[in-house]
This record gives sequence, C-alpha cells and structure tokens, in this order.
Amino acid sequence: MSGIAAPNEPLDMIRLSLDEKVYVKLRGAREMVGKLHGYDSHCNVVLGDAVETIYEVDDTTLETKVSTLCGCSKKQTRTNKLQTTTKKSDMLFIRGDSVILISTVSE
Repeated sequence: MSGIAAPNEPLDMIRLSLDEKVYVKLRGAREMVGKLHGYDSHCNVVLGDAVETIYEVDDTTLETKVSTLCGCSKKQTRTNKLQTTTKKSDMLFIRGDSVILISTVSE
C-alpha cells in the first residue's frame, strides 16, 4: 500500500489535494486550474496561479448556403460558434455555491 491515505469523507479528497494542482468546474460554463491553497466545508476554494476558462456560444451568426446544382436556391441557417476566453490570476477566491466539481490534475 502506498503512503497516501485513502479518503474517508468527501472533503478528505480535497484535503489530500492541498498544495497540488486541481481542476475546478464551475456553473456558468467556466472552469479553473490552479494550485489549491485552501478550502472550507462550503467548498469555498482559494487557488493560486489560477487559469480561468470561460466558454460562450455565439448564436448570432447567420450563414447563407447556395445550392451547388443550379446556384439558384439560398438557405440561411443560424450557426453556433464556441468562443473561449482565458484569464490568469495570481490568487483567486471561488465561492462554494458555484463549484460543480473539484479534481486533481495529473501532469
């Protein structure tokens, strides 16, 4: 058996990840990766050297397609484009009610 203790309670898994790099999935199509500096029973989390990724769908783009057989028919369709925004922070507090999951990151 390895020297790492097995988690007995759900928060033990977070405790065992202190000072390690973690992935945090949040509400609102956001996710964070950073070093876990602290947490509490409400899953409030403090991350250092954090990278936040925000996913947004742009559904305002109209695309026009022309039939290749005769070139006479046109069809407009709405296309969805996924846009990502990335932000970096030295230190970040995440409120626990926005946390969906916390996972370790293997490097």
